[in-house]
Amino acid sequence: MVPHAGVVDGEQTSGGGKSGRLRAAIFGINDGLVSNVALIMGFAGADADRSVILLAGISGLLAGAFSMGAGEYISMKVQREVLERMIHLEAHELHGDPEAERAELAEIYRRKGLSEGLSEQVATELMRDPAVALDTHAREELGIDPKEGLGSPWGASWSSFLMFCIGAVIPLLPFVLISGSAATAASAALTSIALLVVGALTARLTGRPTWLSALRQFGIGMGAALVTFLVGRALGANTTG
Repeated sequence: MVPHAGVVDGEQTSGGGKSGRLRAAIFGINDGLVSNVALIMGFAGADADRSVILLAGISGLLAGAFSMGAGEYISMKVQREVLERMIHLEAHELHGDPEAERAELAEIYRRKGLSEGLSEQVATELMRDPAVALDTHAREELGIDPKEGLGSPWGASWSSFLMFCIGAVIPLLPFVLISGSAATAASAALTSIALLVVGALTARLTGRPTWLSALRQFGIGMGAALVTFLVGRALGANTTG
């Protein structure tokens, strides 16, 4: 991606597109919304009893939330261990052969467009302090920003678990209060509104038009719900028939 003309609204937020809390929250809620509304609508399409739909919805909520939480923990834990090992090995390389590492850093800056003399000067200055040298090599060579931290596996796990629960409970709420076609219609309406809101929030991350992101999110989520509803209706008809 090269510089090009255009207008932006203000300065970009550091880290917003890589590991922002907003992104994690949106993805967690979206997963809960889409997966549970599809499950619930499948049972609703089959004209299942309210108690069965509630059982299915609660089971889907818990299964999905625990799966998301456990998966996020393992993923973040492994990623953290890999990054820690890379930094650890880089520290050993800096101690074992500092001249080779200095030359490697100078070469990186030459590839970035600095002159040979300036690249050598910058690399030499940065290598004077071991902590600065390690930080610089982690950023420039490994693509890791130690200042931002490597992420908390437990924090990511709980965040995914809770946000999935919030999303998954939305299509389930109407069936707690009412039953039958009224509950199905209310669930679809409530989920539709939530999907539109989630899509609009997604636009803050992608920079796409709000209406486009909202409609896309709505189409994907309710499209999945419609498919499972029709499948449930067909299976229910065959069973009763």
